[in-house]
Amino acid sequence: MKNNLLHYKGYYGSVEYSAEDHVFFGKIEYINDLVTFEATDVDGLHQAFQDAVDQYLARCEQLQRAPQKTFKGRFNVRIAPELHKQASLVAAQHHISLNKLVEQAISHEVARYDHSS
Repeated sequence: MKNNLLHYKGYYGSVEYSAEDHVFFGKIEYINDLVTFEATDVDGLHQAFQDAVDQYLARCEQLQRAPQKTFKGRFNVRIAPELHKQASLVAAQHHISLNKLVEQAISHEVARYDHSS
């Protein structure tokens, strides 16, 4: 995950700084809706992010639509056809689904990266 992410109520916010405007700013990450926030100092940025999340949730409720979740547990992966074939064959040989094989592979790599940090 990116460094410098804010977290509140299951949502993540990016943190950037504009030297030209002397302002910190960000947006809620990992959703399709565009929700931005800004402040002139770090403490203000934390509060602006929390306010943006709360306003987003309130607006969704007002519109009677479900707020987007940050991580749904589903995503598309594009890989080379040969790797797709190899992964499918390995999964079949081990009597697991391709999804399970990919989940295990990603879990293994994430753990490896976490230990090297």
